[in-house]
Amino acid sequence: MHKVQEAILKLMEKKNLADLSLREIAELIEEKNQPQRIKHHILQLEKKGLVILNKMKKPIKRIVDKEFKNTNIISLPIVGSANCGPATVFAEQNIESYLRVSEKLLKIKKREGLFVLRAEGNSLNKSDIDGKSISDGDYVIIDSKDREIEDGKYFLSILDGCANLKKVKKNKENDQIILLSESTEDVIPIYIHEDDDYLINGKVVQVIKKPKID
Repeated sequence: MHKVQEAILKLMEKKNLADLSLREIAELIEEKNQPQRIKHHILQLEKKGLVILNKMKKPIKRIVDKEFKNTNIISLPIVGSANCGPATVFAEQNIESYLRVSEKLLKIKKREGLFVLRAEGNSLNKSDIDGKSISDGDYVIIDSKDREIEDGKYFLSILDGCANLKKVKKNKENDQIILLSESTEDVIPIYIHEDDDYLINGKVVQVIKKPKID
């Protein structure tokens, strides 16, 4: 997330932005003489679903889960993207926006510790998570509380500061863990030792498919 957007969100914790001019907001977050820059970033926050703008001078509100307390819509944070092939995408743990999905569509009932990544690449397009594969652009729900490796399950792993989604296979005979792709493409597995500097950051629990637009 851009530093100006972070500053605006922090300011909202103290003040109602609807009572301030763009110039006043700019001065408060040390972006003096940049009112149009402030307008741009407030609109970007609205597009990301992080704030609600109101044209009637009512408070500009930051969206949190409680905004949906009277509906069955769950708001899950999208923290970035993960590569399904080589580990080439840096794992930024910053909330970019929110995925809003009916709780009736969620396979997992718990909500604590869940976050969402967008898949990049097609190196898991033959995977099987409750009958769904992971393709480029799909939303992948991760349970960050479930980090114990299960043979044959799908996990988000962090290698060299990069995030990748893989199927995990344990190979005890050779003291190695294999991070596998399941794809129509020829993707070489990643071989690691259990003592290597890597991190399992959560288990894949569900896939929300990217809609096909004709």
